Amino acid sequence: MIISRTPYRISFFGGGTDYPAWYLEQGGAVLSTTIDKYCYITCRKLPPFFSHKHRIVYSHIENVSCVDEIVHPSVKATLKWAGIEDGLEIHHDGDLPARSGLGSSSAFTVGLVHALYALRGRYASQVEVARDAIHIEQNLIQENVGSQDQVAAAFGGFNKIEFHKNGAFTVYPVIVPNDRKNSLKQHLMLCFTGVSRIASEIARSKIANLHRRNNELKFMRSSVDEAINILQDRNESIESFGKLLDINWQYKRSLSERVSTPEIDLIYSKAKDAGAIGGKILGAGGGGFLLLFANPANHEAIRASLSNLIHVPFEFEESGSRIVLYQPNGL
Repeated sequence: MIISRTPYRISFFGGGTDYPAWYLEQGGAVLSTTIDKYCYITCRKLPPFFSHKHRIVYSHIENVSCVDEIVHPSVKATLKWAGIEDGLEIHHDGDLPARSGLGSSSAFTVGLVHALYALRGRYASQVEVARDAIHIEQNLIQENVGSQDQVAAAFGGFNKIEFHKNGAFTVYPVIVPNDRKNSLKQHLMLCFTGVSRIASEIARSKIANLHRRNNELKFMRSSVDEAINILQDRNESIESFGKLLDINWQYKRSLSERVSTPEIDLIYSKAKDAGAIGGKILGAGGGGFLLLFANPANHEAIRASLSNLIHVPFEFEESGSRIVLYQPNGL
């Protein structure tokens, strides 16, 4: 039996420039961090004593006789990609809801790829796992997804991720003094709007607009380096990071009419009225988690104004996708 543990991520700046349709022509970059909320994939060889060959357990339960019968798109595509012949039992557990803007779909694929490598007794590097997950999601499943989530989940940590015109990526850990990093964390709030959405559908509308949003995306890309400079410069107020988030949220909203909704706009307005400096809907948009930046003294007032939302405490994490249980039984 193998258990992989793969973190979810918060993306601060540069989202949208990680779509291949953009970075293969312009290059791209994002600033993101993984957090201590995880996707767990349990995978084991299934003994041949059942009427089914594969058992997949997530929000549904699938008992199937062959890979082609699997409904879950990532499981189906990943098992086909891996050339799986023996029966498998795969269980998914997540700390936070799916389709919520924290890269949960890519964390699932990264975790499954990692688990299958381990089940075969093979070590896989972070680069391998990320590249394989990108290939599976973008080329095999043909999802409208970017490339940042897979890289963030595989590597973990607080990083600037650059996407190059040749299709490669480079991960640069962002070195920030501990007191500045702690101050950033203390200013952040994570709230669940209660709305789950299909990210690929929203991303499709954004991708269709990319060629008409050159100025917006170039500004969002430049904000990555500006944000890093803010964090590394002790003479710069940490609140400048929040103000930059607010500006970028306005740019992100302009990428597609589906990024925000009247309900999300109202939530954001109420948060700002209660003291939030900036924030954004995470992921493709349309719902999911809202990230807010505010002076810690205003957090209680913001929570009160958004009392109908679920507020989720979190910490930054550094480990990336890991195999936390390794008891191979062959594959």
